[in-house]
Amino acid sequence: MKQNGLKPIASFLIDHTKHDIGFYLTTIQDISGRKVYTYDLRFRRPNQGDYLDNAVIHSIEHILAATIRNSQYSDLVLYFGPMGCRTGFDLLLVDIDYDAAKDLVIKSIDRCQDFETLPGATAQECGNYQEHDLARAKQELIRYKQIILN
Repeated sequence: MKQNGLKPIASFLIDHTKHDIGFYLTTIQDISGRKVYTYDLRFRRPNQGDYLDNAVIHSIEHILAATIRNSQYSDLVLYFGPMGCRTGFDLLLVDIDYDAAKDLVIKSIDRCQDFETLPGATAQECGNYQEHDLARAKQELIRYKQIILN
């Protein structure tokens, strides 16, 4: 159903009253013969009041994006970033199917545990360099990994 004359975007078609924590493939788009996969890394159940803290989100964005963009798939990563609802992250990859993408995320989470400092977290590199929480970000990633492994 159109609202304000616009077609709804794919993420608005997900029933957020039933959506759970997990790793989901939400869309596949064919662009010039390449498949762009959008993955939903859902850390929290929507609309339950238990949202990710901004400093944690920001730190996860820095460390998980750094590890994913430095993986063997670096040239196939289009985007990694937080959802505005503070319940998870979106990951857009070219020609990387579900199993390979999930494996990439799990291995990247493992690599994140090695960070002692945040990449890209100086005033010159980041627009909000003082709002980070690396320790809690690493804990949140471990929690998420345990959930998606089961």
